[in-house]
Amino acid sequence: MKVVVAHNRYASGQPSGENVIVDAEIAQLTGAGVTVLPFLRSSDEIGTFSTAQKVLLPLSPVRNGTSQRALADLLKSEKPDIVHLHNPYPLISPWIIKTAHAHNVPVVHTVHNYRQVCAPGLYFRDGHICTECRGKAFPLPAVKHACYRDSKAQSAVMAATLAYHRGTWKHVDHFIALTDRIAEHLMDFGIPQARITVKPNGIPDAGSLQDTGEGFLYAARLSPEKGLALVLDAWERHPDGALGPLRIIGDGPLRQLAIDAAARRGDVTYLGAVDNSVVRAEIGRAACVIAASTWHDVLPTIILEALSGGRPVLVTDRGGMPYLAGDAGWVVQPDAAALADGLRTAYAGAAELAPVARRRYLEHFSPDVLTQRLLAIYKSVASSP
Repeated sequence: MKVVVAHNRYASGQPSGENVIVDAEIAQLTGAGVTVLPFLRSSDEIGTFSTAQKVLLPLSPVRNGTSQRALADLLKSEKPDIVHLHNPYPLISPWIIKTAHAHNVPVVHTVHNYRQVCAPGLYFRDGHICTECRGKAFPLPAVKHACYRDSKAQSAVMAATLAYHRGTWKHVDHFIALTDRIAEHLMDFGIPQARITVKPNGIPDAGSLQDTGEGFLYAARLSPEKGLALVLDAWERHPDGALGPLRIIGDGPLRQLAIDAAARRGDVTYLGAVDNSVVRAEIGRAACVIAASTWHDVLPTIILEALSGGRPVLVTDRGGMPYLAGDAGWVVQPDAAALADGLRTAYAGAAELAPVARRRYLEHFSPDVLTQRLLAIYKSVASSP
């Protein structure tokens, strides 16, 4: 089987779990004997554009002619069975669906966020959940609130793109929803349930960690929607040292909160931005991993990494996180009192749930299991009339 994997990589200065997942999926498919034809663009390319290219850049999300011509050439020369689309913005464009169908190639789309409806793809604005654009033919609130990159001009372009391609998305042959929350989003958008399969991402198995660790790890982008302030508020409700250590990994606009907490308390350590090997080591040092997003976070990779290592998770009840945690952790509401209680419960019960976490990873999120599920989707779509 030949599969074109299409993805617009996020800029290298913006850490992206989505980039990591796409790379891993390409490797897994190749290992399963699939001929993968990567069709990749990168937002890093924008810095090398000529003045003329930059002038035309606002039109790129609607239809990037360069990408469509390159894809058409690839489809004609390779005659693949499937085009598998991940992120199309800004340099590929949803127009890729039309290009693929013009060459009689079906399209499978993995949905990583809510951008069929929401300009930034988050359903989150000004520190709270926002679904004002849901159900609107033209997402005018996104322009009003400058939701995309804090710019009304860029938000207007993205809003126009969403409105233009509202019908385009309806022609995707099959959608892969990473969690049940994404499936609900797609059905609300008007996609029939029969054209949606819930299949989470997986990550390579780094092997179960032998001991049970101590305390907690929080690793995420330090931005408001990821819940650092919530975690620290909940942590402050316990005496210094009562829950073991809290280690914080990441960088972002709220980094000063982490610095101040580490200076104020002896049980908090801020490690800053680190590479994946350090994250893995810190998962091993912790007894439990916290994911406390206050937006409908789709699929935080840190949860999968924790489960892989046999570490239970404490998560908020937003987005896909309860689906990921399953019976291998604790789910609380995103408020400080509930999270403080959850910390206490997790501190007492983390060791007991460690083998449950490892089993959940092996049964639901290991590459072997998920690659076979993905191949079954491909075969079903390719064989459909």
